[in-house]
Amino acid sequence: MVSKLSDTERSTHLPKLEQQGWKLVQGRDALTKTYTFSDFNAAWGFMSRIALKADKVDHHPEWFNVYNRVEITWSTHECQGLSERDLGMVAFCEEIAPQKN
Repeated sequence: MVSKLSDTERSTHLPKLEQQGWKLVQGRDALTKTYTFSDFNAAWGFMSRIALKADKVDHHPEWFNVYNRVEITWSTHECQGLSERDLGMVAFCEEIAPQKN
């Protein structure tokens, strides 16, 4: 069973994520960030890499793409909020994103 992040886990991880540009979604226990790329091809490549990883770990994002922009949101439906699964996928996003984001 997947459980929500504890208060200690939240206070440990969320400040660093906010410094990286992640924001809490208003009215939900979820994290979101918008990435901007050089063009559609770069944005699509980013999404493709996330899709492959998400499928492997069975944890899929909510996202929206227009040309060079990708808005991505992570939350765990099984626990109705943020979990370790989300932290892992957020870390993966940061790992593969261009350094300027």
